[in-house]
Amino acid sequence: MNSIFLRIYGGMLAALVLVALLGVGTLHVVNQVRADQYREGLARGTFRLMADNLQGMSEVERRRALVVWSRLLGIPLQLQNLTDAPLESSARSRLKSGNVLVQQTGPHSAKVYSLLGGKQQLLLTGEVQQISEQLARATNYLLIDELVRYPIDEQPQRLAQLKADKQFGFDLHLVRLDESRMDPDQRRRVDEGDTVMALGRGGDSIYVFSGIVDTPWVLEIGPLYQMNPYPPQLLVLIGAVGLSLIGLIVYLLVRSLEQRLRGLEAAATRIAGGNLDARVPTRGADSVGRLASGFNAMAEHLQSSLNTQRELVRAVSHELRTPVARLRFGLEMIADAESDKARRKYMDGMDSDIQDLDKLVDEMLTYARLEQGSPALSFQPVALGALIAQVIDELAPLRASVRVECGPLISVQGEGASWVEAEPRYLHRALQNLLSNAMRYAESRVLISCQVGYKRCRIDVEDDGPGVPEDAWERLFSPFLRLDDSRTRASGGHGLGLSIVRRIIHWHGGRAQISHGERLSGARFSLVWPCRQGE
Repeated sequence: MNSIFLRIYGGMLAALVLVALLGVGTLHVVNQVRADQYREGLARGTFRLMADNLQGMSEVERRRALVVWSRLLGIPLQLQNLTDAPLESSARSRLKSGNVLVQQTGPHSAKVYSLLGGKQQLLLTGEVQQISEQLARATNYLLIDELVRYPIDEQPQRLAQLKADKQFGFDLHLVRLDESRMDPDQRRRVDEGDTVMALGRGGDSIYVFSGIVDTPWVLEIGPLYQMNPYPPQLLVLIGAVGLSLIGLIVYLLVRSLEQRLRGLEAAATRIAGGNLDARVPTRGADSVGRLASGFNAMAEHLQSSLNTQRELVRAVSHELRTPVARLRFGLEMIADAESDKARRKYMDGMDSDIQDLDKLVDEMLTYARLEQGSPALSFQPVALGALIAQVIDELAPLRASVRVECGPLISVQGEGASWVEAEPRYLHRALQNLLSNAMRYAESRVLISCQVGYKRCRIDVEDDGPGVPEDAWERLFSPFLRLDDSRTRASGGHGLGLSIVRRIIHWHGGRAQISHGERLSGARFSLVWPCRQGE
């Protein structure tokens, strides 16, 4: 899949399917828990009422009551010790805390346990095969048997107390016969002493009505609702709706992202086709915005590098043309020379042209190596004073008419101390290029000064030549550039020296700059870089 939206949506769909499978299992467990709570709510009040009545009876009375209640409820009832019951520790704990325990034994049957309490820890047990009208009648009978022990006026309060104490899972009410929600036939049957079961409104609930003899009250139980488990179709519907909403939200979020990435792809395609001016709009500070900024910076660098390469090729072609033409001319003149002296003269000129070519190739290789990326620099402690003196000794004899002076070395490290971290070979080359450039344009004097501070050091090279116009200061560091005014082509050189200087000092973490001389009338070239690399 090539679309980001489809990949994200596919991943979320897989996650949703996994969640749906977990949801089905969770739904099954929830329905089981709800069914257990439903059965416990139906049985809790009746069995707690019987257990509390049995607790105050004698052994004979208990056996007689169990026989009567078993016949009344239509289910077998028995008493046993708690220690003899096949129950887990968690079930025993629930019984001891006053709960009624219901354990399902079949699709429509369950076993009910209720603890009597006391020292004997007796357990009332009954097995219910199915919820029937007989069970409802028995519950009414037990409640009425409890209510008739109280005066008529106190019976509603006693019923409310029984509901709260025994924690019945359904409503209990005492209503008058003419106020009950029964039709005339049902009222007649209740008045005759019958127990009536009636459907509630909508047919989803059941009410049980029983009259209390010699009272105006009718005991109403209900509504009793059937336990309806959550259908699995509901989970499927929720999943489908959720998937649709997630897809819509993801589409709206990813649409803008995908459009921006397509713009990035289009710009990259245009650059690959040769349109180096293609750029991407940088919107926002998110990852795509940062990617667009990085892409534009890469395109700028690529365009600049290619432009520099084109200029370098053009400049090299131009620089090579003159010495090659002179060599060709010298070869022709050697053939036509009439004496050994003339041939020697032409051969010396050709040797000078070859040296010129060799120097040009050396500077081109150095510049190309520095332009390709950070070279392998081995930074070492370098004594600037000694390095400057070495460069002066190497270059001063080349032009005896120019006096090269070294000014006082100013250092916070102490008198005569000028140690800095640098790459000795490349720093030597940079100083050599600066000094040879100053000697080439100076009239009679060149001055070198050095300052070493706490964090940065500086070397200045001044000459008393014609100087450089301010509008040409930045262009002067471009490769193969020579000015046509005061610093003429007749001065020699190939225009790569200052470019190499700037690149070397750049890899040292510093900068090269030009300004007007302070103590001499010409130009002043300055190198500034950290005393310790990495600071």
